Amino acid sequence: MSAAEREERQTIPTNLRLLLVLEEIAVWGQPVTPTDLNRKIGLPKPTIHRLFSILETEGFLQRELDGRSYAPGRRLRQLATGVLSSLRVRTARLTVMRALAEAVGETCNLAIPDREGMIYLDRIETKWPLRIQLPIGSQVPFHCTASGKLYLSTLRRSHLDRILGTLPLSVRTSATITQPATLFEELERTRERGYAQDREEFMEGMIALAVPVSDGHGRLLATLSFHAPTQRMSLDAAHKHLPRLQKAAAELAKLVD
Repeated sequence: MSAAEREERQTIPTNLRLLLVLEEIAVWGQPVTPTDLNRKIGLPKPTIHRLFSILETEGFLQRELDGRSYAPGRRLRQLATGVLSSLRVRTARLTVMRALAEAVGETCNLAIPDREGMIYLDRIETKWPLRIQLPIGSQVPFHCTASGKLYLSTLRRSHLDRILGTLPLSVRTSATITQPATLFEELERTRERGYAQDREEFMEGMIALAVPVSDGHGRLLATLSFHAPTQRMSLDAAHKHLPRLQKAAAELAKLVD
């Protein structure tokens, strides 16, 4: 950053500085320290630490386990969810999801990561009487769902190691991965192929596929998935719908570009 740019940043009103910090945290896409972020913003050191303190106190930022870095807090996550759920965007989003659900013939879900799991932001239910009830707002685990494993696979190694060190890998079915090393290997495979799958790991008799909805920088905004009972669809059969799922995710990404 040039001296002129640094001087310009230092003349920004305090309320706009807070917004600038939030904007940079959103762009950063992972926990960040005030010092690291300030290398890009260029505010006085006492100022950047004061802004982080204000945002933490008000619930927009949340301190990580290392005590140094910060991630989006509850209020910032709610703000992001509210923006994604605005009427115009949501109407267009549901149109895309409805077409996908009709083509696949199963329930489709849009989920976003939260602190302890994935939150269902939207869903289009299958018309079949046999269905799995997971309403909007439901939270599902990271480690045993297609959407959760997809999210974990996008994290940097250092952040992922911290999460796997504290994440409770509770048993949900006989297929649930409960060993960190095994889960890490699964996440590596997920990262390489660009999609995630649930092989009856979350619920007995249910399979799922998930793909990323990414922003212009290639970072995950949300996950788009569908799940089905094995009585109607095998995992092999589900893979035939993968191109359709990826096309719908690309259409959703354009809505927030």
